[in-house]
Amino acid sequence: MSRAIIFGINGQDGYYLEKLLLAKQITVTGVSRSPGPWQQGSIADQSLVNALVRELQPDYVFHLAARSKTGHELLFEHQETIVNGSLHVLEAVLNHSPSSRVFITGSGLQFCNNGDPIHEQTPFEARDAYSLARIQSVYAARYYRTKGVKAYTGYLFHHDSPLRSTSHLNRKIADAAIAAAAGQPVHLTVGDITVEKEFGYSGDIAAGIFQLVNQDQFYEACVGTGKAHSVEEWLEICFGMMNKNWKDFVQLNSNFKAEFRRMLSDSYLLQSTGWQPATDINELAVMMLKPAPAR
Repeated sequence: MSRAIIFGINGQDGYYLEKLLLAKQITVTGVSRSPGPWQQGSIADQSLVNALVRELQPDYVFHLAARSKTGHELLFEHQETIVNGSLHVLEAVLNHSPSSRVFITGSGLQFCNNGDPIHEQTPFEARDAYSLARIQSVYAARYYRTKGVKAYTGYLFHHDSPLRSTSHLNRKIADAAIAAAAGQPVHLTVGDITVEKEFGYSGDIAAGIFQLVNQDQFYEACVGTGKAHSVEEWLEICFGMMNKNWKDFVQLNSNFKAEFRRMLSDSYLLQSTGWQPATDINELAVMMLKPAPAR
């Protein structure tokens, strides 16, 4: 039976990836800093990573561990988790399990973005602490490929699920719509609602990750829907499904400065292998307006 290790299993991507792997009869060992029904530990602990890879000889190792925040205050945390974590996994595989396939998470945020669709050849731009760490981890993966490690990078674009944490805007908007429908007070301020991004579903993205790590012709790919929607459209959909007008509940912050105007993927390369995102923005809203699945 095949084996996999998922570092960062506590996040939404870890949850859906684990479900997918188990459905394929792949044994999963999950690792997270948070307590739960998995092994508690950090990918920043090199001795732990070495021990797990050496003991389990996994077919797959997925590095999903990180906080998806861009602030400078997280610079050293991102270096420890994203960059050093990547190095720990790659070195452990090189030394102890060279046949393992390794997935290193990338992001659409690490590219130059002029509003056009972003593809694998789009230049990188380290505009914040998060994108800096993601770029470094890509070069680590490329370096270890020269040593024979099957190291893959999936550039993930914006995606959500019922498990998205309450600190993210899309979750805040869905929760506000739920509260409005229940007659509860709503205190939500939103910035630039004309910003456009993808509204992918984490379950689809997890399937794209697994599709990528089973390729032998390429090792890096954008994983996204290729369809952009505005924040205003998300507001209209979520509140509309609750028979409410978002304008009656949401305040706009005119002083907010967005990180980008439009972020859109060109995921042709991965889609050419047969993977397709199956969930549209309306279906995603239906899921996020219902209770989250139990962990």
